[in-house]
Amino acid sequence: MHYKLSGLNSEQRTQLNEGKLLPLMEEFYTIQGEGGNTGKAAYFIRIGGCDVGCHWCDVKESWDANIHPLTTTDVIVANANQYPGKAVVVTGGEPLQYKLDYLTSELKQKGIQTFVETSGAYDLSGDWDWICLSPKKTMLPKEPIYKKAHELKIIVFNKHDFIWAQEEAAKVSTDCKLYLQPEWSKRNEIVPLIVEFVKENPRWQVSLQTHKYMNIP
Repeated sequence: MHYKLSGLNSEQRTQLNEGKLLPLMEEFYTIQGEGGNTGKAAYFIRIGGCDVGCHWCDVKESWDANIHPLTTTDVIVANANQYPGKAVVVTGGEPLQYKLDYLTSELKQKGIQTFVETSGAYDLSGDWDWICLSPKKTMLPKEPIYKKAHELKIIVFNKHDFIWAQEEAAKVSTDCKLYLQPEWSKRNEIVPLIVEFVKENPRWQVSLQTHKYMNIP
């Protein structure tokens, strides 16, 4: 594992290595706002810790895993299971810094679908019904995850990102869905460019952060 957590005793370290403890930043029931599962009810589990370092990240408070409480995975699963929407989105931070096999196994035993949002910069763990790969130039994905991704989501911050998007799309499987999503702070500038690009390259689709437009978490 690649987390940078300090002050752990041996039992905590063992449980963390087994995926039975996770540094939980937040968890909440909402509507998935972007990508291939937009509009679905889902329970979000945001795990603390990330060293990918996107300068436009909108959850930079997730980067330091040490400030988020170590939480028993069984409790997280029980919390998720209270809600009628039987889908969980695991995000971060970068969730694949942690071993997630135990988390997904327990969720699936409850009949809950498992979705992950990842940069792909770390080895894949867990059993996932949907893998959203959102690669970042600062720390490229591990090669094996490209062919396993169900969705490639490129955040567009500038015009060069369209070139990079095509380069990344060449690495995924032919049935992987391709999405271009404007970086939120530049959406007014970027959306028209995405619209024209998708019209010219119709394998791509537009993804918007609809939860921000709806003012929900």
